[in-house]
Amino acid sequence: MNLISSNKYTVVIGLGVTGLSVIRYLLAQGVRVVACDSRETPPNLAAVQQRFPALNIQLGAFDGELLCSAHEIVISPGLSRKNPIIEQAIAAGVSVVGDVELFARAVTAPVIAITGSNGKSTVTSLVGEMAKAAGINVVVAGNIGLPVLDTLDAAIDLYVLELSSFQLESTQSLKPIAATVLNVSADHMDRYNSFMEYALTKQRIAFGAKTIVVNKQDPLTEPPFAEGVKRVCFSASQPDLKDFGFYDGHIAKGFKPLIAGCDLKIVGSHNYANAAAALALAEAANIPMEACLRALAEYGGLPHRCEFVVTVNGVDFINDSKATNVGATVAALNGFADGPQNLHIILGGDGKGADFSPLIPALKRTAKTVTLIGKDAPALAALIAQLAPELPVANESSLEQAVASAFKQATTGDCVLLSPACASLDMFSSFEQRGEVFSLAARELLA
Repeated sequence: MNLISSNKYTVVIGLGVTGLSVIRYLLAQGVRVVACDSRETPPNLAAVQQRFPALNIQLGAFDGELLCSAHEIVISPGLSRKNPIIEQAIAAGVSVVGDVELFARAVTAPVIAITGSNGKSTVTSLVGEMAKAAGINVVVAGNIGLPVLDTLDAAIDLYVLELSSFQLESTQSLKPIAATVLNVSADHMDRYNSFMEYALTKQRIAFGAKTIVVNKQDPLTEPPFAEGVKRVCFSASQPDLKDFGFYDGHIAKGFKPLIAGCDLKIVGSHNYANAAAALALAEAANIPMEACLRALAEYGGLPHRCEFVVTVNGVDFINDSKATNVGATVAALNGFADGPQNLHIILGGDGKGADFSPLIPALKRTAKTVTLIGKDAPALAALIAQLAPELPVANESSLEQAVASAFKQATTGDCVLLSPACASLDMFSSFEQRGEVFSLAARELLA
């Protein structure tokens, strides 16, 4: 390796989509960049070398001397700050940040910042639609798909950002006009030492916020350091006077009905909470309420999030592949709790060290059968056998077989629900691919 003697360089770790956006941004600013990736042959290597032929790229094991001599390190969200070499660089006084921190230093337009264990993509996209309906030049970016540094533009009036805990670990300067932690349930326990560490990482989103939007039904969404900051609450139940919630069949502000629940295209109590949160955030950013309600009435939800796929012989198939943690699946099941107990749910994948026990009460209320797939199918099977032995459980080696198995057990009026409560990478390239495989298998039953 050719070591770099000067400390006037920035190390960008990771040649994924985020890393490439950081490299483009820094080089455009005239910054001297060294790119690192722990993989010997990262997928984007050829494209990076072709676009940036003069870029110094270091592959394989990280060089501690290189990192400890850097002016700054821009870390991929996928790499923990607890990596021993990263910790060594931090101890040496090197600033370690993420792309969102670089964005925060440069952005001049107001920012709405959204995180949470579940629902953050829905709320982020919904707030973006509300801003568009009001004629605001808005960009929706972050963890939802578009790297934040690729969106910096003086013509933008408002940014709506979905932020993960991984991104928030290395962000401190964002100062959003409105920020929320929608909810906190166990996720990424393979990354964090404790549930509380994960919860507190989420709370970093409130640093410098003008308004914080708090889930009245989840005390872990209340920032511990927000004294004197404007506070608005939301919930899926009756709201207090100046807050947003669900009252008398309507999304409401206080006792004032705003839009009937039956007029929404997104359904379930979790989506009533999402709608209330979006309205609270939009109001804090001065987006006109009339435009917000118009957008809310038209909003059809996101792909792979409780998405209707097809009806086969009177059995509905619902794709909730985006439910990559226990809390998301519990929320989906609770959305069906007011109807008949008619769900045939497909669970399983990589649970990331999560506790699956919160699934059991919701399964008892809503499920007829459970079909298991993936890495953590044995753990789920053992838990259900212990805590809900009355539930019929089947194990299948593929998602296609799981779809067929669940369908065989269903009758007219039932629903086959893919809501795995697990990440997908043990069997698929992404939760999107998992959802597409499920949807294709369901449609093929029509043949």
